[in-house]
Amino acid sequence: MSQTFISRRRVLKSGAAALCASTLGGLVRAQGGQPIRLALVESLSGPFANTGEAVFRNLLWAVERVNARGGIALPGGARPLQLDRYDSKGQTEEALSALRSAIDNGAQAVLQGNSSATAAAILDAVDKHNERDPRRRLLFLNYSAVDPILTNERCSYWHFRFDAHADMRIAALMAVFKDDRAVGSAYLIGQDYSFGQAVLRESRRRIAELRPDVRIVGEELHPMGKVKDFAPYAVKIKASGAQAVFTGNWGNDLTLLVKAAREVGFEGKFYTFYGNALGAPAALGEAGVGKVIAVADWLPNVPTPESAAFYRSFRSRFPNPADDYVHMRMQLMIEALAQSIVQAGSTEAAAVAAKLENARVSLAGRSGRMRAADHQFQQPLVVGLMDRQGTPGVAFDVEGSGYGFRVIKDIAPEQAELPTTCRMQRP
Repeated sequence: MSQTFISRRRVLKSGAAALCASTLGGLVRAQGGQPIRLALVESLSGPFANTGEAVFRNLLWAVERVNARGGIALPGGARPLQLDRYDSKGQTEEALSALRSAIDNGAQAVLQGNSSATAAAILDAVDKHNERDPRRRLLFLNYSAVDPILTNERCSYWHFRFDAHADMRIAALMAVFKDDRAVGSAYLIGQDYSFGQAVLRESRRRIAELRPDVRIVGEELHPMGKVKDFAPYAVKIKASGAQAVFTGNWGNDLTLLVKAAREVGFEGKFYTFYGNALGAPAALGEAGVGKVIAVADWLPNVPTPESAAFYRSFRSRFPNPADDYVHMRMQLMIEALAQSIVQAGSTEAAAVAAKLENARVSLAGRSGRMRAADHQFQQPLVVGLMDRQGTPGVAFDVEGSGYGFRVIKDIAPEQAELPTTCRMQRP
């Protein structure tokens, strides 16, 4: 069964037939040779399906943009991008099976990000495949797997990360937390896998460094994607007397956590990686105003006309409030890939990688560059504070909730940048 058929069937099943039709229309408009196939390997079913579908919408929009302007200009003629969907079901073994299918189907890049553990397995598999079969080498574009090790000890020439890694995100949150003198105690909670462990480890270190007066009154890891009721965790958080919670939780593990915290009456703050969408603001409601802090590469309320126009364009493409989760970094990732293929004059992985590792790209007033030393994208970061839509700095809400995020800290790329221990091995 071809992946094109699988993609079409799943899109129709999810009630998003228009997305598939638009993708095919984009392919028709971008005249030329065979499409350049990009394989999205994500959890499109199970407890984290909403995160995978959010990624798909972002990447689809980016691919449509490239194809609408004629596709990728190559010596033999323009070629369109084609985005194929592969469901990992939230399991690493399923992701590796999907990767093998994608390679067999002619994928020239694999795109994944939701789970650093899965990303590490894919990275290892891509390295081995590219060494074993140089005629079918492919790139690994990572938009969300932020375990720092992936661009440090485990860096790879074939892997490019477009999200700020966990230590960079923690540093951005700490730029706000260090001046939050209302907080004297903190609780650390995260998902029990490599990423969650990295977030807790770095949070503990940075709190001790920047706010030695703050007591860490609790630290806990929980099974990822398996907890249906976070009330016992919320009760412990409240009983600890914590005035702030630090968490890298994402997807339902974050939404259910903040919902439980609200229900038990926790009145402290949440310093989060992903508290700005996918149900978290709606779950907290009024209880989150002035208390939920989120770090991101971009937020809808970045105060520039270009940013507002970019966000309105996304919402015009995906008007359903439930689909409201746009990532600037994913748009920049596809733009950087398209630019690098054109500069290489080829889709061959090594040739494209040589251009991509020095890519500089801009869109809607935001810019970034790939650092060749470790293939870690360097870009501005922002920290936002949850507030009611309509208050100063909150023109846009999140998912129709009536609440949005006001930008309270804008961090330049050179401030967000951290050193690397990568020793890149080039072919």
